[in-house]
Amino acid sequence: MGAMLAALALVSCAASPRGDANSPRAWGTAEAADSQAHRVRRKLVAERFDPLLDDLEARSFRYFWELANPVNGLVPDRWPDGRLPNFSSIAAVGFGLTAIPIGVQRGYVSRAEARDRVLATLRFFAAAPQGPEAAGKAGYKGFFYHFLDSGTGARYGTDVELSSIDTALLLAGALACQSFFDGADPGEAEIRNLADALYRAADWTWLQPRPPLVAMGWTPEQGLNDHDWRGYDEAMILYVLALGSPTHSVSPQAWQAYTSTYTWANWYGQEYVAFPPLFGHQFSHVWIDFRGIQDGYMRSKGIDYFENSRRAAYAQRSYAIANPGGWAGYGDNVWGVTACDGPADVTLTYRGTPRRFYTYAGRGAGATFILDDGTIAPTGAAAALPFAPEIAIPAVRTMRERYGDHLWSTYGFLDAFNPTFTFDVTPQMGRIVPGLGWFATDYLGIDQGPIVAMIENYRDALVWDLMRKNPYVVSGLRRAGFAGGWLDRAP
Repeated sequence: MGAMLAALALVSCAASPRGDANSPRAWGTAEAADSQAHRVRRKLVAERFDPLLDDLEARSFRYFWELANPVNGLVPDRWPDGRLPNFSSIAAVGFGLTAIPIGVQRGYVSRAEARDRVLATLRFFAAAPQGPEAAGKAGYKGFFYHFLDSGTGARYGTDVELSSIDTALLLAGALACQSFFDGADPGEAEIRNLADALYRAADWTWLQPRPPLVAMGWTPEQGLNDHDWRGYDEAMILYVLALGSPTHSVSPQAWQAYTSTYTWANWYGQEYVAFPPLFGHQFSHVWIDFRGIQDGYMRSKGIDYFENSRRAAYAQRSYAIANPGGWAGYGDNVWGVTACDGPADVTLTYRGTPRRFYTYAGRGAGATFILDDGTIAPTGAAAALPFAPEIAIPAVRTMRERYGDHLWSTYGFLDAFNPTFTFDVTPQMGRIVPGLGWFATDYLGIDQGPIVAMIENYRDALVWDLMRKNPYVVSGLRRAGFAGGWLDRAP
């Protein structure tokens, strides 16, 4: 712990920029003739080493390092809420695995410490009991239950489903570690082998009751559920991994079916594939560098998915500025409607109109729906850093400065806040600060993960670089019809 705390003061010194066209070192050459563009570039270079980003990245990393069970690597779904003891999310584990190479890169932990933590995690999942039984198992057919008991490692209750997307996020984290731990050390070799075995074990074709799409989940009690992953949402990473599998791959028609349900829309001056919650424009981008590569759908639109996410961020900012709901606090530097915690499931009168508020909900604002009760999650803007740093950094800074320690604590930004919710009621979650509104008191692993990973991708492209050299990811992208940019140069 002492070494980690000491490292916090030296966060930006742990790694130097990579020497590619996207690194600060390469900027200011071709662009130098345009002095205005050059000044903008220099400003962005400086912002990559902003002390606030240093602090936020380090604190968000510590959520995963300090709160995971060191014996099996299982990460709490949320903290410090103790209503469900030992409640671990496998998606949070996937983000946690992804954060570990970042911790080494930034000097928060040593490579040996990181190796041992990843080994403990992957050994647990490799040995975790699987089977069709309703209790005492961690998964089935190579997939895992969404929530596990971090003490026993088994399914957390009979209402928890085997989750295809959360397993995909777990496997993405394992593959990131597979690419990072590339040394001759026996422990690093074991990491590569364990990650490979876990990835190969997932039987994606079993999860296709309505091929070519992939179902969302399964339970012993009900079997495969009635819902499939249809675009556009966070499941891009799922389909890329399913397509890249060397053992149980789905057909390329799966990607075509997934993209066939996209909604292309013009919303607040931006044309892009719609998905109202911002996390859907961010989760897959944690691992996959979509800059300059296109599938058939994006070729038809003349952009890539990276640009699509940039437009989604700008549209949400414009929505916050327009503020059609009249919510308190919204503006050019307070935006980001996405899935997060909220104050209460209750209808209250605001400005003479009954308004519905929620606890945890899949909040979003976009062309296909708006579910907005005045609650903002800092992860929405923070995870947009690679796409639109010129609007994301001011938003992160404004939230930090305006709301201070009501929104900021041990592991960085608490999950969400709602300046409108100043009612004389007792919230079901979080707390009300007089004059400022409602603030979450928990962190969520799936909101912390994109913060640390996307800050690092913005600053140094570490996770993207790791996945660009992973042959399974490369294969999955190519089978989905992606081409161009770095993918054409990949082995």
